[in-house]
Amino acid sequence: MFDIQIKRIHEYKRQTLNLLHVIVRYNEILQNPDADWVPRVVFFSGKAAPGYVVAKGIIEIINEVTQVINNDARVKNKLKVVFIPNYSVSIAEMMIPAADLSEQISLAGYEASGTSNMKFILNGAIIIGTLDGANIEIKECVGDENIFIFGHTAEEVIEIRKHYDLNKYWQDQRIHKALTDISSGKFSPNEPNRFAPFLMGNFQDYYQNFADFDSYYNTQKKVDALYRDPMKWAKCAIMNIACAGMFSSDRSIQEYAEKIWNIEPINA
Repeated sequence: MFDIQIKRIHEYKRQTLNLLHVIVRYNEILQNPDADWVPRVVFFSGKAAPGYVVAKGIIEIINEVTQVINNDARVKNKLKVVFIPNYSVSIAEMMIPAADLSEQISLAGYEASGTSNMKFILNGAIIIGTLDGANIEIKECVGDENIFIFGHTAEEVIEIRKHYDLNKYWQDQRIHKALTDISSGKFSPNEPNRFAPFLMGNFQDYYQNFADFDSYYNTQKKVDALYRDPMKWAKCAIMNIACAGMFSSDRSIQEYAEKIWNIEPINA
């Protein structure tokens, strides 16, 4: 499975949530290598503002995790991670048609809109995402059974923030182990304390990676289950392609003409 997250590198886009799941999956494969794992290649790509220190830290840690996982023979043919640098339209033209799974996992309430998810479904990818932005409209078009929605709603995010308890999520052994691996230098053996500042800052968890992790993890299990049935997966992908017409510029401009501009077509 080609699992792709193409997003501007940003805390609210939650590449960190995706990476946390990658590390957890890696640890689980090591614990149970003979299980029926769906092979995955997880792709990250996107731009980061030059002065955005945290975003550059996210890129750095993705690349370090990539080096460890991809060079570990114990997970050969089960899990690979790739960061594609210098993201551009030309790269998108190759990556988007290749995707099986499209990661649209921004924290609910922060993704005002979105067009990349539309491009992905047009090319047959299935979305895993929060109930936010264009994911909401896509869900209405393709149906609940043809999209993987997880996580808290925008309203729930606001309420959770009022009494967010990091210690509660630290008790989750999956999260605890992944963060311990990062902080102990497992992914930076020559510089064990390298990512300590990153953890201290990013994983105060303003964007609720931990709060959504269990839902994300369980939804990824559903992704695996569907992918094991090629006919059902193909049907789901075809439904996404078929419903993508809703997001065409023709429909959008027609709706603007009727509801906003209040203009009518004329006969030439």
